Amino acid sequence: MKKSGLLIIPLALVCTSSIHPQSNDRLWYRQPAEFFEETLVLGNGRMGVSVFGGVPSDKIFLNDITLWSGEPVDAHMNPDAHQAIPAIREVLKNENYKLADELQRKVQGKFSESYAPLGTLFIHFHHAGTPDNYYRELNIREAVSKIRYEAGGVRYTREYFVSHPDPIMAIRLTAGRKGMLSFDIRFDSQLRHTLMTESGILQAKGRAPVHSEPDYRGKKKDAVVFDDDRGTRFTFLSKIVSSDGAMTVTDSTIGMRNATEAVILVSVATSFNGFDRDPSKEGLDDEGLAADPLEKASFKSYKILKKDHVKDHQTYFNRVSLNLGKTSAPDLATDERLRRYAEGHEDRNLEILYFQYGRYLLISSSRTMGVPANLQGIWNPYIRPPWSSNYTININAEENYWPAENANLPEMHAPLLSFIRNISETGRITARTFFGTGGWAACHNSDIWAMSNPVGNFGEGDPVWANWYMGGAWLSTHLWEHYLFTQDKTFLRDQAYEIMKGAARFCLEWLVEDQEGRLITSPCTSPENRYVTPEGYHGATLYGGTADLAMVRECMEQTMKASRMLDADAAFRDSLELALSLLHPYQIGKKGQLMEWYHDWEDQDPRHRHQSHLFGLYPGHQITPEKTPELAEACRRTLEIKGDETTGWSKGWRINLWARLRDGNRAYKMYRELLRYVEPDGRRKGRSGGGGTYPNLFDAHPPFQIDGNFGGTAAVVEMLMQSNEKEIRLLPALPDAWDSGSVKGICARGGFVVSMEWKNKIPQKIKVFSREGGTTTLIYGDRQREISMKKNQKMELDWQ
Repeated sequence: MKKSGLLIIPLALVCTSSIHPQSNDRLWYRQPAEFFEETLVLGNGRMGVSVFGGVPSDKIFLNDITLWSGEPVDAHMNPDAHQAIPAIREVLKNENYKLADELQRKVQGKFSESYAPLGTLFIHFHHAGTPDNYYRELNIREAVSKIRYEAGGVRYTREYFVSHPDPIMAIRLTAGRKGMLSFDIRFDSQLRHTLMTESGILQAKGRAPVHSEPDYRGKKKDAVVFDDDRGTRFTFLSKIVSSDGAMTVTDSTIGMRNATEAVILVSVATSFNGFDRDPSKEGLDDEGLAADPLEKASFKSYKILKKDHVKDHQTYFNRVSLNLGKTSAPDLATDERLRRYAEGHEDRNLEILYFQYGRYLLISSSRTMGVPANLQGIWNPYIRPPWSSNYTININAEENYWPAENANLPEMHAPLLSFIRNISETGRITARTFFGTGGWAACHNSDIWAMSNPVGNFGEGDPVWANWYMGGAWLSTHLWEHYLFTQDKTFLRDQAYEIMKGAARFCLEWLVEDQEGRLITSPCTSPENRYVTPEGYHGATLYGGTADLAMVRECMEQTMKASRMLDADAAFRDSLELALSLLHPYQIGKKGQLMEWYHDWEDQDPRHRHQSHLFGLYPGHQITPEKTPELAEACRRTLEIKGDETTGWSKGWRINLWARLRDGNRAYKMYRELLRYVEPDGRRKGRSGGGGTYPNLFDAHPPFQIDGNFGGTAAVVEMLMQSNEKEIRLLPALPDAWDSGSVKGICARGGFVVSMEWKNKIPQKIKVFSREGGTTTLIYGDRQREISMKKNQKMELDWQ
């Protein structure tokens, strides 16, 4: 991206010591952000902002999670696609894989739409002198960003937050000398918009594109299409309150002169009114939705706005704390800490900061029902963002929500769970028209419109990524996981079960017999990977892929358990049980690896970033070192063959896989590698590089994808505790580096909340809280202890 044009302050002029040494809850820097990957991000689950903190001009990217290109999807887009399925199955029986790849292109539909940038807020300051003593921070415990510096002998401060109770952004500006604060505010957007000022309020109204091509389609005519009568509308409003200065207004700016303090309020809204309603003809009143909270916030003091915001944020953030023991790391800014850490030095508080930052990002990006966090959470400055910043559901959308339950943020899971209901609606049509089955299906990509079809633009896509059909099966597992952690039987009965049943029905009707009478999927692909046949053909389409069957197993088994729990659909449950008994089993290959393909074939890329065939180990529950030691060892061998060098999100997944294999030191090695410093994309100037962490702690695929942040956070909990319906394993993958410490508030299946202290890698004191009552077995090494608890009961145990 282009340089911001902000003043970069020489290090010689900034403060050389941190006020918050070795912090585990603050990011701080000695200079403003130059690139997006250096900004400090804030959000209330709907509005996202990325603050550069520049001097003398600040720049703030603005997003609204509901502002996407497009409109409700026509799920009937390729009504005859299912007619190609018998022919594909026949050529696969005849081992004609090249023709199968070609025929798969008939089973494709449109691409997803793109998450759009709303605009950019600029604050131009009228400062005298060269700034020095610059300091910029983000306090993730309060969800507040602060900046301070000196210019012309005057100390200036800024404070930013985005409130959920009062859905606005607030910015407080102060000068240390009376009358020395003067500034102007303006707005711009890459979207079509009009700009005006009225009654001292800066206003912008515009529309998202009616279509935006994925960025990987390259430069195309009509890549971004606007229509004045179609698409989602947006409104931006900003005003200045609480100032002792003189207001200035032009037709495109508002400002203040000779003030000492000022508060800027910003409100945004869109006309999005649900995945199945036209945002132009049936849209919400975006102007009113933006104006109402702005007006209400204007009558509150900044102190009250901030107090209510911090209280709301800490309701969720403060549930979990982590201590990994004393650190000898020096007092450094966050970007400097990352560079030092990448050299192999110890910084336990940086490891805690990264863990908690993932929780902070989920709170900030996932509080809008039916609209979950996307590939970039809610922070996107690009009109054609990488991979459309969409919902990529062959791993990435699900990885975003891995920490929702075990890191004690179940409320943040709700946007995804409600989105699954939406996609199950369009998915019923997809199942019927693309696959000729009942139930519902979802594929590689989706968007705010709950698109569920295979992508590829009706035959232009490569089947290796376009033709993957297990999205519904994978997504449905989140419904059961939410039940296991919360024990909310009402949710299971009234919201989850029918959706789970529909996903399982698709799986059941999609299965066919192989030559041995075992049930398999056909056709199938293994996400984004290719096999090599003995004849040398590099292909994607096959039958009986391990990833498919792992997801089918998980989906069917969980649906059966839910059916028993609710005493419902006994006949359907019996059909699932029969199908599971006939399912093609896991296979171990000649290299000792868990086979990815039906045949023991080579991978085109043995170190491929995807490891979807290990789904049964994590996030699934079919493979464990205790119950299936041979398969667990095959998973280990697979990971050894793949190696540790991979993209950011893939590293996040592999850390969890190594934790499930009870290898804490290997998991920790990869956790350290996940925090490897990566320069911002603009500074790297297109140079390739592996996954890691940008200066602002965003995950680097590269480019930025937020899933690696969430995968890393979930993995920390997996190293400290693992659980299923019947047991809780304490410190199952604790690395040597974390030999002593404590954790508070992490969650286990069965509705338990666990806190514990450990010393020399042995649990000392354990506290358990039961949400709904129940029985579980605590396990550490060879020691076990069964506990039975009542609803809301607390229990303390001394494990020594």
